[in-house]
Amino acid sequence: MKKLLTYFLLVAMLSCREDDDAGAALLPDSLQVEVTLTGPTTVRVRATARHANYFQVYFGERSDEMPVRTTTGEASYTYKQEGSFTIRVQAHATDNDFITESRTISIELKDELVIPSEGYSTPETYSGMQLVWQDEFNGDQLNNESWSFEIGTGEHGWGNNELQYYRSENTSVVDGHLMITAKKESYQGSEYTSSRLITQGKFDFQYGRVDIRAVLPRGQGIWPALWMLGSSFASEGWPRCGEIDIMEMIGGSGRENTVHGTVHWDSDGHVSYGKGYSLSSGTFADKFHVFSIVWDANTIRWYVDDVEYNVIDITPGGLSEFHQPFFLIFNVAVGGDWPGSPDAATVFPQRLIVDYVRVFQPEDN
Repeated sequence: MKKLLTYFLLVAMLSCREDDDAGAALLPDSLQVEVTLTGPTTVRVRATARHANYFQVYFGERSDEMPVRTTTGEASYTYKQEGSFTIRVQAHATDNDFITESRTISIELKDELVIPSEGYSTPETYSGMQLVWQDEFNGDQLNNESWSFEIGTGEHGWGNNELQYYRSENTSVVDGHLMITAKKESYQGSEYTSSRLITQGKFDFQYGRVDIRAVLPRGQGIWPALWMLGSSFASEGWPRCGEIDIMEMIGGSGRENTVHGTVHWDSDGHVSYGKGYSLSSGTFADKFHVFSIVWDANTIRWYVDDVEYNVIDITPGGLSEFHQPFFLIFNVAVGGDWPGSPDAATVFPQRLIVDYVRVFQPEDN
């Protein structure tokens, strides 16, 4: 009887062990990963592994990315930046039981330059005014008699915690157009590069009309500006020198149809005044628009395509900054306090395309 009882107990123990083993998850093995390009920047991953219940794929474009979870082992991703990326695939039996394989792929974006053929234009003559200065950006390089470059990162990111390093190499003249190109590239400790052009010491003026025909870049964190500083900047500093922003645009979803016209000055501290103008459809990246100011001893008025949208009375004594010569500045910033930083959806490179800039003054000036 004892022998028989011992036999039944042994059989029961073995049965329990078999049941336990049957319920345990088996660690995946034989993980096979295939990575292929299905377009210039689109990657497809196919993974197989025995005993895998699901897969997680990390495409490696940014450090905080969430993995793509798939039960089939297939996933696709379109890269927004160029570079070399490590794709990591995990084959999971459970959340804590998995094996990993990695593959590296190189992405090279094709920089296709497209200059829109449509858009608004303004005349080269106005009644009672004379054209005193212009740049039509003809030829194949920037006119160094009119423009200089500001280089580097400035103080505190040019006062706005911007992320770009300004270089002359990011400016070109193509088919009668000025191109300022913002790129995602590492340079001198910065993750982005762009250009900033000024006429300081080469051309300034007091009062008149300015017309700038341009196509704007787009994308979260992109910040193009066509603006002016008072020529007293070197001696007075900002904001005592005064600032006139002919056009600023901050990129990002829902914001690229709006530009801003603003002035800054000093009145026992920094003071500013501005308004925005929004298109009824489309964005400022779709075609050319003309951004203008008309500035005299009494007012500064802002226009988009000859539609006035902002005006300020500059006759009060506290606005003396706006009764002196100003010089021009064109730039494309990346990041900064106002637009915020680029994100995964921001596509580089981005370009500010300027067809012309013209300055008119009264004939009796």
